[in-house]
Amino acid sequence: MTPRPPVIRTKAETVLADAFAQSRASLPGGDAVRGQRTRAFDVFHERGLPHRRIEAWHYTDLRNLMREAYPIAAGVAAAPLSGLRVVIQDGVCTLPTGALPAGLKLTALRDALAGASDALVHALFPDQGADDAMVAFNAAMARDGVLIEIAPGAVIETPIELSFISSGDAPHGDISRSLVLVGEGARASIIESHAAPAKVQRNSAMIFALGAGASMAHVFETCAASPELHIATLIADVGKDARFESFAFVSAGEVLRRQAFVRGSGEGAKIALRGVNLLKGKQHADTTLVVDHAVPHGESRELFKTILDGEASCAFQGKVVVRPHAQKTDGGMKSQAILLSDDAAMYNKPELEIFADDVVCGHGATVGQLDEDQIFYLMARGLPRVQAEGMIIEGFAREALEFVGDESIRERLGAGLSDWLARRAS
Repeated sequence: MTPRPPVIRTKAETVLADAFAQSRASLPGGDAVRGQRTRAFDVFHERGLPHRRIEAWHYTDLRNLMREAYPIAAGVAAAPLSGLRVVIQDGVCTLPTGALPAGLKLTALRDALAGASDALVHALFPDQGADDAMVAFNAAMARDGVLIEIAPGAVIETPIELSFISSGDAPHGDISRSLVLVGEGARASIIESHAAPAKVQRNSAMIFALGAGASMAHVFETCAASPELHIATLIADVGKDARFESFAFVSAGEVLRRQAFVRGSGEGAKIALRGVNLLKGKQHADTTLVVDHAVPHGESRELFKTILDGEASCAFQGKVVVRPHAQKTDGGMKSQAILLSDDAAMYNKPELEIFADDVVCGHGATVGQLDEDQIFYLMARGLPRVQAEGMIIEGFAREALEFVGDESIRERLGAGLSDWLARRAS
């Protein structure tokens, strides 16, 4: 029998493996959690950093992009904020001061892990995405994050803000994993914002579990100063007649990969994943989705609008899976992109895997440039070309923004769109 050739590890893979070996004894959690961490690290160690030969990572060759792995920050607590604002600095959670609305409980994940029940461990380490190397590394190494519990029937009117930040200017990595448990019939919204100095490698995971009839609106937002490299994972399990909506507003950061693994596990589950990407220079963003319809009468909608300038590039990979017994599934997926430069690049790869015969599912993808006739029409009425282009771009992007239900959040994202267009105009 011919012996297998030795596995050649990159410098970054070796650094990450050493980081786990050095910290595993001090990571929070009992035996069940430690077992999950070990299994997750084994997945990462076997696969290594994802590269272009892995189909799901074809457009974001992380092994090539991450030639050097920055040391993972030990993390220190930030100053607590008032209101419903949780700060996660360098992977360490700081809870807000003051009273919380009825039905809402916030716990630092490090504290929740100390006496985690089997149910909590199961929810925190779901099987969705578990075979992805970067999801696995997050599961192995995450020391902290926030546990958000919303009681059955509770209605949290004010959005819960999760602010992910980093301290210091030295290059470093940070890792966090957060879990949101939404009880039956409960309703809430979460806005997740990410900021960091230039030299930060971030691996964050947000996990949602929605009970029957629950409703959750989630927003992901990048800030002006964002991580150099960010792997952001979203995992959601949507129960019977529950509704999960997630919107991503991406306008900063050098390399960002957002990957979502969302399952409709209860009949009548409704899933909506949407977003706007505003990229320029040499920015690269990757949106990769797997929507799993496991039971009948599910509904899903995906809509992503992308504007690319300079040498920016973007990838959209959306897969909708309809399992054999998931009859009466209704799914629609669309990716639309505008290229403002000949050097920009958009990669679209929508997929449907349908194993049921009584469904309505479709997908579409378009890539184009601004309509010169529309530009001429506006310029003929006295607008400079850059302002005419800005009006068309804004109208294109706001078609997606209108799906953000909370008016204050919609206005906040709209202001971000206007700022991006103003910087382009200047």
